[in-house]
Amino acid sequence: MAVPAQMEFFIDPNRCIGCQSCVQACGECDTHKGHPMIHLEYVDRAHSVQTAPVVCMHCDQPTCAEVCPADAIKRTEDGVMQTARKPRCIACSNCVLACPFGVPKMQTEFNLMMKCDMCYDRTSAGKKPMCATVCPSGALYFGTREEVERLRPRSTAINQFQFGRQTITTKVNLMTPKVARTEYLDVTAAMSEQSIGKEISFNILDVMNQTGD
Repeated sequence: MAVPAQMEFFIDPNRCIGCQSCVQACGECDTHKGHPMIHLEYVDRAHSVQTAPVVCMHCDQPTCAEVCPADAIKRTEDGVMQTARKPRCIACSNCVLACPFGVPKMQTEFNLMMKCDMCYDRTSAGKKPMCATVCPSGALYFGTREEVERLRPRSTAINQFQFGRQTITTKVNLMTPKVARTEYLDVTAAMSEQSIGKEISFNILDVMNQTGD
């Protein structure tokens, strides 16, 4: 089975309230019970309690799979990146270091890279991922683009991210305010010089806090 073509995953960091419901629900998934594959990041811990959910973005050209020397990371026909396959994964952590979004985690107790697979056992059957099912604020949403446009008229979904000279297209969408008027997020430009090596603060989130739905 495959994820229905009209169904998409949307992340709206401005709506995240840091309740950890998504983390708890993810840890209940049968495929990785007790080990949540989603986590929350503080946008600017020194100055704000604002959090943002971090899930696998499921890149069209996944860097994690490209740097895997054992060919352990596979992509489904409908574009969902899977957790590394246990017989092949050699726990080298290449994927952990290479992912531009900082998603893969090496589970040392299993010697295996594990990450969000968009609850493929659920989404391939047309059900919502566990995290989107329990999110009380709508920061994580699984549905059609038409539904999102109707529910979030002041936001737009983007799935292209610029990292220096590299443009990455993802299956997961990030909600941004329409005032930004951009088709992609330039991640490198959004990082202030002062934050390099200390804290990474996405300016786009500052805009969201001022213009949220």
